[in-house]
Amino acid sequence: MSTIPYGRQDITQADIDAVTDVLRSDFLTQGPVVPRFERAVADYCGAKHALAVNSATSALHIACLALGLGPGDWLWTTPITFVASANCALYCGAQVDFVDIDPQTYNLSPDALERKLVVAEKEGRLPKVLIPVHMCGQPCEMARIHQLGQRFGFAIIEDASHAIGGHYQGLPVGDCRFSDITVFSFHPVKIITSAEGGMAVTNDGALAERMALLRSHGVTRDPALMTHQADGPWYYQQIDLGFNYRMTELQGALGVSQLDRLDDYVARRHELARRYDAMLADLPLITPWQHPECYSGLHLYVVRIASDRVRVSQRDVFVAMREQGIGVNLHYIPVHTQPYYQRMGFGAGDFPQAEAYYAVAISLPMYPTMSEEQQDRVVASLERALLQ
Repeated sequence: MSTIPYGRQDITQADIDAVTDVLRSDFLTQGPVVPRFERAVADYCGAKHALAVNSATSALHIACLALGLGPGDWLWTTPITFVASANCALYCGAQVDFVDIDPQTYNLSPDALERKLVVAEKEGRLPKVLIPVHMCGQPCEMARIHQLGQRFGFAIIEDASHAIGGHYQGLPVGDCRFSDITVFSFHPVKIITSAEGGMAVTNDGALAERMALLRSHGVTRDPALMTHQADGPWYYQQIDLGFNYRMTELQGALGVSQLDRLDDYVARRHELARRYDAMLADLPLITPWQHPECYSGLHLYVVRIASDRVRVSQRDVFVAMREQGIGVNLHYIPVHTQPYYQRMGFGAGDFPQAEAYYAVAISLPMYPTMSEEQQDRVVASLERALLQ
């Protein structure tokens, strides 16, 4: 019996044709397709600017640099995220700290954030940048986080790697009403894919210009940015230390094609989530709670085992389901418990809500092409594993 993965890309003939058209064109990189993808995402989100890069990690890095994050500064994020949300600060020479999660949404807790900010202000160690992560695709409470940003003077990068196609207070994630920059991921297991790839969107023209420079070696051909007059039509200048973070035309073409199906993909994820909710209602589990102000991108469907109602452990359930061909996963191991971060001084017990979540969470398979028969098989496997 075939394994059911926790996530899977959907590649159609239209996607293949779009990539093939690029392969037959004059440009495999730095052509017209990536700007088309950028414009399409910006228009979809209601943002003014979009910068495509080779990964969401690269987008986080140049977003931090564009906001001036550097040595002596602090970046705060959630411990329940992939390590990239924290590592981007270290790339800039800054220091990292974490804010515990809300146990209901799994997102960074605004209450915990406010308490930590009050203490940090007294100690003179307020963050320069905060990265709230829209865990599983559900937007954080951005209005309140933005208010705290105004009060305490930090910039905000929304890590929306899970959340394109979602809405907050009726408007698209990525409109940057409550943040300086929003970052998306187009990894194959995400909501839409460009194979690898990411994007940063913003309403700030200066930030967009800075990120555009940083993604391509810090090199410009724009006379307005040069330090002196060009020697000739061939001339370019490196005016900053940048990186090769560009997205290829092939990736851009795939992204443009996939974007046409984004709303359908998210709607299908919601259908599957509602079906999971109904089928799992009588099992010893806590199913995902959706905030009434949010329409989640639903990248992940995470259940928590009600450990006081079962005899089996999280590990028992995970292993039993994997043995039955169900590709469950766990998102995420708290970043502060990773050995690299423990060497910085973080340790067990630092963020108890995040650790409590990790001890009982399991990500169930969910992707747009998942059939009801496959979903039935997942639920049957989970029930067997829980009641063994």
